[in-house]
Amino acid sequence: MTGAEAFRALHHGRAPGDPLVLPGPWDAASARVFRDAGFPALATPSAGVAASLGYADGETPPDEMFAAVARIVRAVDVPVSADVEDGYGLAPGELVERLLEAGAVGCNLEDSEGGVLKDAARHADWLAEVRSAAADRLFLNARVDVFAYGDGNPERAVERAALYVAAGADCVYPIGAPPEVIPVLRSGIRGPLNVFARLDGVPVGELGERGATRVTFGPGLQRRAAEALADIAARLR
Repeated sequence: MTGAEAFRALHHGRAPGDPLVLPGPWDAASARVFRDAGFPALATPSAGVAASLGYADGETPPDEMFAAVARIVRAVDVPVSADVEDGYGLAPGELVERLLEAGAVGCNLEDSEGGVLKDAARHADWLAEVRSAAADRLFLNARVDVFAYGDGNPERAVERAALYVAAGADCVYPIGAPPEVIPVLRSGIRGPLNVFARLDGVPVGELGERGATRVTFGPGLQRRAAEALADIAARLR
């Protein structure tokens, strides 16, 4: 079984209340911490990686992002999916090859650019090209940014998600969806559903009971680690 196949299998047959929890490593050291804690797979957050490299979210040069992903992959023996924002303007075939060269088994791909939602039909066509280039070698997690940059209408999120699933997405990720609308999204979306969690928010198990297949934290873990380090630094002074 390939890494992508193993990663894909983790998303299926899960019991309610037992979502796949994917911590977001921002460098090799954090990846090893999560691996050693027993997590079966990891998913890098673009904002967390950007912070580790000294960039603001969305400003990491593609070469540096792929290099960072490769370092994380080399550091662990579990599957790693990579958040590569909106694909950096790369052609589908080139994007796929860059991800595979870095050792990633999957990727997050946003449906917005510069805080503006893309045309859903055109984005679905692009996702279909990525799917075609990747075949089964990558797990595609299609982000739906209706709650982040749109009107927050769950029906709109379901409509966009349906286009992306039809285009070949393995999972959809309506980032920022309020916990109370997760059951609505679950009822309208086929296949795995990625839900964003906050460390001080609804417990992971409850998110699973509401319909989450997998749970990710964006840059939340990196930011919590930075806060802890700031506390240590303050005590050292």
